[in-house]
Amino acid sequence: MDRMLDSDEAARRLGVKVTTLYAYVSRGLLESHPAPGGRRSLFDGDDVERLARRSRQGKAVETRMATITTGITQLTDEGPLYRGRRATDLATQSRFEEVAELLWDAADHGPVDRSWAPVAVGDPPGFGSSDRMRWAAVMAGALDPLRADLRPEAVARTARHLTATMVEVLPGPADRTAETAPPEDRRESRLAGPLVEAGGRRGSGSIAERLAARLSPVPTENLVRGVNAALVLLADHELATSTMAVRMAASTRADPYDAVLAGLGTIAGPLHGGASQLAYSLLVDARRLGVERALNDTLRWQGLLPGFGHTAYKDGDPRCTVLLGLFDEVARAEDAELVGSLLDLAAEHTIPRPNVDLGLAAMAWATGMPPDAGQVLFTVARVAGWVAHYLEELEERPLRLRARAIYATTHRL
Repeated sequence: MDRMLDSDEAARRLGVKVTTLYAYVSRGLLESHPAPGGRRSLFDGDDVERLARRSRQGKAVETRMATITTGITQLTDEGPLYRGRRATDLATQSRFEEVAELLWDAADHGPVDRSWAPVAVGDPPGFGSSDRMRWAAVMAGALDPLRADLRPEAVARTARHLTATMVEVLPGPADRTAETAPPEDRRESRLAGPLVEAGGRRGSGSIAERLAARLSPVPTENLVRGVNAALVLLADHELATSTMAVRMAASTRADPYDAVLAGLGTIAGPLHGGASQLAYSLLVDARRLGVERALNDTLRWQGLLPGFGHTAYKDGDPRCTVLLGLFDEVARAEDAELVGSLLDLAAEHTIPRPNVDLGLAAMAWATGMPPDAGQVLFTVARVAGWVAHYLEELEERPLRLRARAIYATTHRL
């Protein structure tokens, strides 16, 4: 019984309510096992899979794609749990690097290189941030003579250096043109802490410090705490689309660089990692046009409000709650008031509650970060989760994630 599911997960896999799950137990179709401490029941994942493969009439049905059982992240009403620990707690208690090591289960890797030093890939071309990060992954892989070493400790070492390299090649505030830089009056956040030294962005300091210095013209200690929290909260979110792309690459035994590139290609979409940039634009319009007109115009042309609603959190995204709390520590009073008015108006009209993309956008907008800063934070953070799933997929049989198509002819008149 290597894979044990709690009652909620077992019921979700079977597509039934928890009460129905226990009815299966009473009918002898499924066996429950006491969890350590005896306060809840666990179910053998293999037993659940066998039951799931049977139709209501008891006939075996073909599964079109392998089921993925993971021990990395569980989504709950309290937000994601990373190996049983609440991400919302880790966001304010742990550094991003420590959370990445937790996700990779790296404590058992022994005395290995645990430095987060960038690879010397040379000067990046004058691309935007997303293209620079992809370029960094290509160059770092090309310069790694043992990129095909798939031992867990080697993969984790690669992930540390690759993450640092992706941050290192990002443009800094001085590299941005006057057209893309925020106006001067947007550059002053509430300085509740000293500035982080700019030298920390050259391959030293924490990943959060390096990112804050790259993204913000005013990288205060409070902002570093906010950036670190964002990295932790976004590190993984179960089987998101980009994570599935990475697991697909792992199932073919692609090396870690190519697997991360698969994730980078998927996360760039506006419905995934790029969603916070749309929320950033909403805040810009709210300042320029007023909250009511900005929300109304956005609804008119987009049909929904970016940064609001989430399929996994019907009662609100707990990750956003954490980020908005940290936003209040770095935002000017008028910025905090504007965001509060926007949230109040949305709530009055029963619009779904804000999600993590709005929290990211608010922090970036209030501190003079560029519009794509949320996507940068999302991408750097998610490398940690991708690598965790990459390592987990390596333990499965290769090429198991093979979907089956249903062929249908197309008749043209």
